[in-house]
Amino acid sequence: MGFPGRLQRADCGIMAWESGAVVAISFEDRMARGAWGEAQGGGLDHLALAFREFFKDPLAVGSAFPASHVLVQRMLAPIDWSRMECVIEYGPGTGIFTRALLDRLPAHARLLAIDTSAGFIDHLRRVTPDRRLVAVAGSADAVRGIMAGHGLGRADCILSGLPFSTLAPDRAERLMKASAGALAPDGRFLAYQMRKAVLPLLERRFETVETGFEWRNLPPCHLYWAARPRPLLPPP
Repeated sequence: MGFPGRLQRADCGIMAWESGAVVAISFEDRMARGAWGEAQGGGLDHLALAFREFFKDPLAVGSAFPASHVLVQRMLAPIDWSRMECVIEYGPGTGIFTRALLDRLPAHARLLAIDTSAGFIDHLRRVTPDRRLVAVAGSADAVRGIMAGHGLGRADCILSGLPFSTLAPDRAERLMKASAGALAPDGRFLAYQMRKAVLPLLERRFETVETGFEWRNLPPCHLYWAARPRPLLPPP
């Protein structure tokens, strides 16, 4: 806990004053009981789950609101998903991007979704009965080991909603190194973030990085499309 009134931030997540945490949790509880059901017109369970998991660990979850459909479309549109055979998603949350990816991937593809929240992973397994989906409760830091454990080779693409701005610099560097090593030579790393902490990491590890910004999300997000990981050099 910080000082009263300290602002908590997370990539593509809500920003709330710590002194208002009781109010926010009360708001979540009302949602879980269905008080906003008519106004939301569906998807209430997903939203309530997102709030519950966010308040358990805001720096790890990063988002109290599922991504908007506009953000999903903008993030995924530049990629030809029909050519993908193995895709990894870091931080799938309630599965908004997960379902959009499955809609776009070919029948023989595999989608590995990794989240530290067992609640999110249980939810994904329950509501997404798709044989292409491999949902794992674990850390993205261990992506290479998780892939090997499921018989997966190098990935064509990694999509990340993890809040790199909340990671310690050395951990963020290790995660990006592991991610680059998990990708095929022509692989891609996509990220949607509230802040720009991931950009220098991408520029060091990938040959090309394109950027964008999407206002039509709560909150607005920076978008990144990186391609062709640089070869990992052996230690001197």
